[in-house]
Amino acid sequence: MTVKEAALFAGVSVQTVYSWIRRGHLTVGGLDHRNQKLFRHLDVARAEMATRTKAQRILVGVE
Repeated sequence: MTVKEAALFAGVSVQTVYSWIRRGHLTVGGLDHRNQKLFRHLDVARAEMATRTKAQRILVGVE
């Protein structure tokens, strides 16, 4: 899947997908005929789960 498809699949922005790449959470699986980055569904799901777990915060006193 492309960057845009990965963003839609994970429910995040395209910028977030690029951030995952820069931070090493997501590796490029290949390039298509237009040299667009391609990713495996499983890799995108793992990046989303790993970063979501790290981003969770406990809000105290919020109802």
